[in-house]
Amino acid sequence: MPIWKKPLTLELLHSAHANTAIAHLGIEITEIGDDFLRGRVPVDERTRQPYGLLHGGVSVVLAETLGSMGAFYSCPAGQRAVGLDINANHLRAATSGWVTGTARPVHIGRTTQVWQIDMVNDEGQLTCVSRITMAVLAPK
Repeated sequence: MPIWKKPLTLELLHSAHANTAIAHLGIEITEIGDDFLRGRVPVDERTRQPYGLLHGGVSVVLAETLGSMGAFYSCPAGQRAVGLDINANHLRAATSGWVTGTARPVHIGRTTQVWQIDMVNDEGQLTCVSRITMAVLAPK
């Protein structure tokens, strides 16, 4: 049973990201499952730090993008979600290719949500794990 409470398609997500940091970094949303979102970021000149590795902040941007979208689309109509806290553990460097993140809910509550985002390199090796806590806001 899908957790999404609002209409959700890849086309909708792609059009919403035009002219944003998400588009600037080359982040792509690649899959919507019944209880997860998946997206990826390229490891290239836009996203590497001076030592040639994927910048840790870019991993956090990917995590926050996926977790925030998941929270928003799993809220009832009229409600929205905003970030309260995010953490990330960087486990393995990435120097090329893509890093793919999968966001799944840990907790979907009435006033808060917690999402886990696991990121892997092209070989499927875990590069970063992140957790985001979201506040669910009632309509204004």
